[in-house]
Amino acid sequence: MRGEKLTAKRPRRRAPVFEEPDIEKFLTMRRASVARGDKVVLHDISLDIELGEHVAILGPNGCGKSTLIKTLTCECYPIAKAETRVELFGRDRWDVSQLRRRLGVVSADLPGERTPVTTGRDVVVSGFFSSSTLWPNLHVTDEMRESAAEGMALMQAEHLAGKLLGCMSAGEQRRIMIARALVHHPRMLLLDEPSNALDLFAQHELRESLRHVARQGTGLIVVTHHLADILPEISRVILMKDGQIFADGAKEELITRDMLTELFGIEVQITERRGYFHSW
Repeated sequence: MRGEKLTAKRPRRRAPVFEEPDIEKFLTMRRASVARGDKVVLHDISLDIELGEHVAILGPNGCGKSTLIKTLTCECYPIAKAETRVELFGRDRWDVSQLRRRLGVVSADLPGERTPVTTGRDVVVSGFFSSSTLWPNLHVTDEMRESAAEGMALMQAEHLAGKLLGCMSAGEQRRIMIARALVHHPRMLLLDEPSNALDLFAQHELRESLRHVARQGTGLIVVTHHLADILPEISRVILMKDGQIFADGAKEELITRDMLTELFGIEVQITERRGYFHSW
């Protein structure tokens, strides 16, 4: 219930299952340009992200964050050029269903029209099949249900197991969708604007849960335009502007008044409290 202190003990996550233990990088991107329709949105991007790294990608609306996300999830592909190179987990080609076992993705959109009329437990289990619901032809194992239960417990969402997703608050839905993305024990978790549409209480509870995920070894890539989404565990910030990397470096060096004023084109004031940055 809102306002109640949550005291349930969170489970200890099993080590993420990963088949290439010698791979050190999640992303290697060299001189990649990406078009959406007739317009080039990303321009000559070069970027490296290590496995298990906690990174925030920050920028104003229209800066190219969404296109970068779609490139990382293989929904968009860079323009073919001799100098361009994009590798995820050490490979330049992926079956998307196989990639999702290594990269958990949480977006603002639900998987399909059947998802709102699916219970929280079944939504989480459906992450194994990348489906909108648990269709009758899908075979669910005990191990899948156990992993789904672990993800829900990690997000403190066990009480939502029997509730229809469409009847949940925005914060409750976000917890379920993150639990869904965690069922494969991915090495990296990609979150697109995680605090959008959440009230202050829900934002706080969600961020505390994500901190726990980060401490257990899952790398986080948080894509946002809200400074408060940059968790204390995130040490690196990538700033985007006009489809390019505006700056990339340590959080303390880039989250400054002058840097963000230039990034967003408006005078910004910043405060820090308990490891979180806030702006106005």
